[in-house]
Amino acid sequence: MIMDNARWAGRNQDKDNIRQAVWAGLEDSGTSIGPAFSCIPNFAGADLAARNLARLPEWQAARVVKCNPDPPQIPVRLRALYEGKIVYAPVPELLKPFPFVRLDPETLARKGIQFELAATSQGFVEHGDPVEFEDMELLDFVVVGCVAVSRQGARTGKGGGFADLELGIFRELSKLKPNAPITTTVHSSQVVDNDRLVMMGHDSPLHAIATEAELIETGTAFAQPRGVAWDKVQPDQYRDIPFLNKLRARMETAGSQD
Repeated sequence: MIMDNARWAGRNQDKDNIRQAVWAGLEDSGTSIGPAFSCIPNFAGADLAARNLARLPEWQAARVVKCNPDPPQIPVRLRALYEGKIVYAPVPELLKPFPFVRLDPETLARKGIQFELAATSQGFVEHGDPVEFEDMELLDFVVVGCVAVSRQGARTGKGGGFADLELGIFRELSKLKPNAPITTTVHSSQVVDNDRLVMMGHDSPLHAIATEAELIETGTAFAQPRGVAWDKVQPDQYRDIPFLNKLRARMETAGSQD
């Protein structure tokens, strides 16, 4: 059964069912911190998952990290700032006129802004520097929010399509390094059987998954999309994301001039 508070239910029944099962399991087990349904769920052990993610050589070498804005990834953003990395974080649900903010740990320290505050969504929207997609630096490392994942690198978020849209835009604008890994941190109960999670052509698979218990390097065989599947962008995304129509127009104009 689809819960009323599953905001984006109805786009893919199979993924809806998986998300409902994962959310219910997190809440029933007491693993979630706060509500799980219709969220990228926060979980006990998120700090341990961030520590496991930081074991990746690609993380250790990264200077510029893109990280989703959700609560379970606060420890990831905090670790990145303490390690001196530039962090780009999207405005939650892309609801501002600008899509991202840039967090520079040196600038934050100079202004006396605590990293613990800047790592929260409220804090980085207030204290980060607003940026457009075109103005972002080349990304070394990407962290996305997930509700369910598989060891083969399949993933689903909360159903709004934000991560795949962002990644498609990054690729079209050449903002991703060719070897930049796509990663996430989740609770181990969010790792589901491979055959339960179907990937669509516009879905971006994961190269690595960090849980509170382990680091999974997927060796994914799923192909990465080349850009934005504009035919898959939903009417509510055009309606609710203030900059999306203008960004698409700018990208199409730039493409026609190449």
